[in-house]
Amino acid sequence: MARSEFLIGEVASRAGLRPSAIRYYESIGLLPAPERASGRRRYPPEVLQTLAVIGAAQRAGLSLGEIRELLTASNGRSPVSRRLRAIAQRKLPDVEALIERALLVKSWLEAAADCRCPTLEECPLFDSDQAA
Repeated sequence: MARSEFLIGEVASRAGLRPSAIRYYESIGLLPAPERASGRRRYPPEVLQTLAVIGAAQRAGLSLGEIRELLTASNGRSPVSRRLRAIAQRKLPDVEALIERALLVKSWLEAAADCRCPTLEECPLFDSDQAA
């Protein structure tokens, strides 16, 4: 094995993943099928950068389909930033709605934490126009 290649266990260790995650990413097309020698997967060093992109994109809330779209764009002739901007612009309204909802829930929970009502029926937090 050339030293510039890694076995799946080493890739998994360096990327902080389980080997099953790497095999899954291969099966859904996020990673290309690696070369094999004696039946063992041999990965080029570039796979670590691809896994870093996948991890960062997942932490940012991108779906696997969106990550595939981004990775596919990185193999094209146009700048990947164009595709990344398009994905981000599609995702931002969803994230903004999620933040708005979370703020409403937080506000309701803060009010609930201060509640001193003797019964639920008397509590304004459970009026239909007040419930989170």
